[in-house]
Amino acid sequence: MTNTFNIQLPFHERGFHLVTSEISSQLPDLPASGLLVAFIKHTSAALTINENADPDVRKDFSTFFNRLVPDGASYFDHVLEGDDDMPAHVKASLLGASVTIPILNHRLNLGIWQGIYLCEFRNVGGCRNISITIVE
Repeated sequence: MTNTFNIQLPFHERGFHLVTSEISSQLPDLPASGLLVAFIKHTSAALTINENADPDVRKDFSTFFNRLVPDGASYFDHVLEGDDDMPAHVKASLLGASVTIPILNHRLNLGIWQGIYLCEFRNVGGCRNISITIVE
């Protein structure tokens, strides 16, 4: 059995944000086992799973990606939507649009130090829409 629906994450400033609880709070009762796929429906933000304890990890991710793909680089042609837009598209492609998480005992089967990140790459990205698919 498959169930697909949409949820919305509120505005988050640019950066890497733990959104595990924001996503979990919008989920229906989960099956005993299965898979959950979360797909972000935007091209300038991403989802990933990583360290959920030390906030320095999120700061370091921001520092790394901003140095790797800087805003306003002269080699970008797509600049009509601001100098943070094309770098956001590149960063989102590097990390990806979806995460897949096993479900076990009616819960997301994340590791003890794992959380779901919203990777917001725009200065003003707005609310983000996430498509959730649960497969039993």
